[in-house]
Amino acid sequence: MGRGPMGGGGGEKAKDTRGALGKLISYCRNQAAIILLALALAAVGAVFTIIGPNQISRLTDYIYDGLSGGVSSEEMVEDIQSQIASGELNIYDYLPEGTDPADVDLSSLDLTDTDDELTQSILSNITLSEEYQTAHADEGIDMAGIRGVALLLLAIYLTSAVCSFTQHFIMQTVTQWTAKRLRGDIDTKVNRLPLKYFSGNAAGDVLSRMTNDVDMIGQAMSNSLSNLVTAVAQFIGCLIMMYYTNWIMASTTVVATLIGLVLMVVIMSRSQKYFTARQESLGRLNGYIEEMYAGHDVIRILNAEDEVKGTFSSLNQAVKTANFRSQFLSGLMQPLMTFIGNLGYVAVCVVGAALIINGNITFGVITAFLIYTRLFESPLRQISQAMTQVQSCAAASERVFEFLAEEEMEDESGKLAEISNVQGAVEFRHVKFAYPNAPEKEIIHDFSAKVQPGQKVAIVGPTGAGKTTMVNLLMRFFEPVDGEILIDDVPTQNVHRSNVHRQFGMVLQDTWLFEGTVRENLLYNTKDATEEEMVQACKACGIHSFIQALPHGYDTVLTDNTSISAGQKQLMTIARAMIQNSPMLILDEATSSVDTRTEILTQQAMDQLTSGRTSFVIAHRLSTIKNADLILVMRDGDIVEQGSHEELLKQNGFYAELYNSQFDEAS
Repeated sequence: MGRGPMGGGGGEKAKDTRGALGKLISYCRNQAAIILLALALAAVGAVFTIIGPNQISRLTDYIYDGLSGGVSSEEMVEDIQSQIASGELNIYDYLPEGTDPADVDLSSLDLTDTDDELTQSILSNITLSEEYQTAHADEGIDMAGIRGVALLLLAIYLTSAVCSFTQHFIMQTVTQWTAKRLRGDIDTKVNRLPLKYFSGNAAGDVLSRMTNDVDMIGQAMSNSLSNLVTAVAQFIGCLIMMYYTNWIMASTTVVATLIGLVLMVVIMSRSQKYFTARQESLGRLNGYIEEMYAGHDVIRILNAEDEVKGTFSSLNQAVKTANFRSQFLSGLMQPLMTFIGNLGYVAVCVVGAALIINGNITFGVITAFLIYTRLFESPLRQISQAMTQVQSCAAASERVFEFLAEEEMEDESGKLAEISNVQGAVEFRHVKFAYPNAPEKEIIHDFSAKVQPGQKVAIVGPTGAGKTTMVNLLMRFFEPVDGEILIDDVPTQNVHRSNVHRQFGMVLQDTWLFEGTVRENLLYNTKDATEEEMVQACKACGIHSFIQALPHGYDTVLTDNTSISAGQKQLMTIARAMIQNSPMLILDEATSSVDTRTEILTQQAMDQLTSGRTSFVIAHRLSTIKNADLILVMRDGDIVEQGSHEELLKQNGFYAELYNSQFDEAS
């Protein structure tokens, strides 16, 4: 039973991010070597990526020099000056139209000053000597140099791509394995937890930890971890390469992006609590939805739709608020880093233009820095996104490992005693019991009783008398505070719980059928039963004809839309217990959902089911346990009377009062 609408998440306290991530790292220690390999590949891929722009700078210079190499080269100017000196070339013939030769001072003319308008006009019209043209006929764009750089770039980027693909493949494999292992550990943990945990925590919250939280951890491991390493390596590598290329432009880029980095750290430091609140509120909402969906019919009967809607609206609003706050802060990162990146482009262009004019750098350096600016800004964006996922991962990890750290039932690996070939003798010796969360309130007071093999024992009493508690003690769902319970003279506390559980078949008040065929439900966890045994059990319970009338008979798939009454479901669980053929039985209000007519048939099936088996029957309808060999009458945790039906009526005590009151109500 869940703990109600607010069950499922705990308080929205600040989480220990470092501690939660430390537990996750420790959990993955067996995969540490291959994870480190993947991270190393990510770093290598990033290094090869940042080497590329330096080669692109060389490629740009080859192209630029090839396209502009004949205009400003020293060889060309020397050739022109040689022609002027020899008289082969008259400079006045190449003056711009409308220029007065008297205004031109040839002694001060500098043909290397390509920014001068007069020089540009002369150089664009002059014809170089035949000797110069012959000597430089093969010059232009250096295709051999370009080809070499292009092949080197291809090798660099191909290596980077291979490293990136390999590390992604490794991380995806490790992530899926870890997520599978986490879900398996949670499932195993569920079977090791005492019942007190489930009485205090909503089932939806456990489900949320197994699905939402594990998925969040998987996403962070597969994406953010490798991206974080890649981003850090790329960030540091870009920084080194930029300062190696030109410290002035590198400083310009760093200053432009440093503003964004500071703002990112400030925002992320304030947003962690909202990611924690998001996971907690989502867990509570999931728990509430599951409980309300399971009890939908009851809600409608009690006309409580408005109250449920109000509570749901409140929980839904909490999820929305936590999501909005966390996503709003993390959403600031993208536009912030885009602005900083664009600011970096502008700064590089302005400073680079000034440096080119002064002759400090080549045009290829600007090309490289434009790429470096993008590569330098991109890691900051990746780091911000990765940190967002890491924060969510920390909150999810805390919830998962908090669950895995819950106190378990006693380890019974050292218990070697075993119950086999059960005859069915059960003895309670001075059993005392109090629930763990209320040890001062004793529920069972010094109870003793002996049950002979094959006897039918009925446990009756008003609601809250402790009937189900007796069964829980018998099944070892709880342990007695004092005393002991024996099966065939073997104390159950000396036997592994699973061995005790195998001795009992159970039919509970709450029917449980899963989505599957009728056959699968009837033969659940029963490997040796034959078709004939299954059919005979269904005939004994009076449901064989009903099953045959289903669209596909025993192969009909049971879903929420399958039209089966509560009574028919309960009869199927009784048939399942008959097929299981356990040496002992526990029947907890097994006929509570059966109508009066069906009850007669069911009672006959129950008699057949319990024949020759020690059985414990919890019943409110006292008419159904008249033929019990032993009736234990409970009141306020005590066994106040015990005996057969006739013996108890003759005593004219509490049992007689209960029995007569039911017939008075019926009349």
